Amino acid sequence: MYWALHHGHERSADVPRERVPTLAVPHQPSATDTTTAEAPTDVYAHNLLLRKGPNFRVYIPWMRGTMVRTDPGRTPSFDNASSFGLHVEKGIMEVRLEDLAHYLNASAVPHARLTRISLSARGGQIHLLGTAHKLLPIPVEIVGTISAEQATVIRLHVLKVSMLKLPITGLLSGFHLTLADLLQSNQPGIRVAGNDILFNTDVIFPSPHITGPITSLRLATDKHGAYLEAVYGDTHADPALAQKWHNFLQLTNGTLDFGKLTMHHVDLIMIDASNASWFDLDLINYQAQLVNGITRMTPQAGLQIFMPNVSALPPSKPGETITMEWLRDRTLPPPPEIPFH
Repeated sequence: MYWALHHGHERSADVPRERVPTLAVPHQPSATDTTTAEAPTDVYAHNLLLRKGPNFRVYIPWMRGTMVRTDPGRTPSFDNASSFGLHVEKGIMEVRLEDLAHYLNASAVPHARLTRISLSARGGQIHLLGTAHKLLPIPVEIVGTISAEQATVIRLHVLKVSMLKLPITGLLSGFHLTLADLLQSNQPGIRVAGNDILFNTDVIFPSPHITGPITSLRLATDKHGAYLEAVYGDTHADPALAQKWHNFLQLTNGTLDFGKLTMHHVDLIMIDASNASWFDLDLINYQAQLVNGITRMTPQAGLQIFMPNVSALPPSKPGETITMEWLRDRTLPPPPEIPFH
């Protein structure tokens, strides 16, 4: 697996790749590191596809930030995505509009007034198509521009609302529907203010929540579809340099729980052991990736874990283990999954 990491690769055709930031050398902990167990854990990632539950994915070409405790008295844990958030100091994140629409449909409240949502981008504007429910199902299109209101709030400024392909302004004609009616004003994380729809990403999207200083937010479209790109901090593009980097997630400093282990003064790097374009990391089922990966300890007592992508995991099967009977009898062969020589 290790040598496979040194082969060149091309990005898959189903993911937009137009902007890649300048990269810096990851932090290397030293023996004299004086960080405490309570310090924030630094996060550095490159080409990370972060799965946040079954219906939402975030593509992270590059980021540098910190893992923030949601509860000061609780250690962040990979087994509890709500125990931490990601604060991005610099980086780029992308969400495909197709994924976003799928998530909004899957997470809609019962009896939502706007269903069958689809999203697209044209000319820097976002187009939301859906079905409004008011006596009869009515096709609706909302056109607007998008911007970052705060670190966790996205503003959709509505320019036009059309029903049955007829433009409507103000009160939605004889159907007596307002913009707030369409967006189900009691939907958690969604608020209507005049001609604006405010989306609170802390509420709408699954944990871990992502915050940080968004310096630009733009819609873009390629031959594979549309995506939303958020740029954090002072980030610059350098595609040639970025292609030299492998896919990984590095964590340093602080304390972290994962599985039955607790790591103090964290020194952990998870590395994509494939030639894939993205390191597909599923926070809900990451242990399956760990079990099927290779782990080694560094001279500084850190851990390097070479992990397969979620899509490359073998079919589930009962795990082989070392039994007390085998330990007592050296003449017994080892379990077939344990490479004793």
